[in-house]
Amino acid sequence: MQPGKKVSELDKNVIRALQGDFPLVEEPYKELAARAGVSEEVFLARVKEMTEQKMIRKMGAVLRHREVGFSANVLCAWAVPPERLDEVAKAMATSASVSHCYDRNVAPGWPYNLYTMIHAHSRAECEQIADCLGRENHVSRRVMLYSKKEWKKTSMQYFSE
Repeated sequence: MQPGKKVSELDKNVIRALQGDFPLVEEPYKELAARAGVSEEVFLARVKEMTEQKMIRKMGAVLRHREVGFSANVLCAWAVPPERLDEVAKAMATSASVSHCYDRNVAPGWPYNLYTMIHAHSRAECEQIADCLGRENHVSRRVMLYSKKEWKKTSMQYFSE
């Protein structure tokens, strides 16, 4: 987005509509458009343009893993050779047990550069999934960071005034 660019009221309405729960109906964008007070065509055109202008960077779902039956989850940090990072990340991201997969810079004493969030029914199952991901991708060095407490399950809210 260009510095100093004003966000129109239409764009604010579109952004507000996108921030809530995604409607589980046959025509979800029509319902979101109605929330924004515009036609579906105008709504989709604004979303596309705001994405192209980098006003919207990404849209995604928030998995409330406990509500869908997963009682264990772990952030698994992997030490992947830099030349294999894209290859391994793409492969691990395809696992149905992985909800998030992203890379980070390494630091002194912390060689881990790829992170996967694994959801399962038990810690033992999390370990089995991580073992399998490691074997399939020829990566063995990892650390398993289990959640102890869930602090937040909400996204940022913009233009909520």
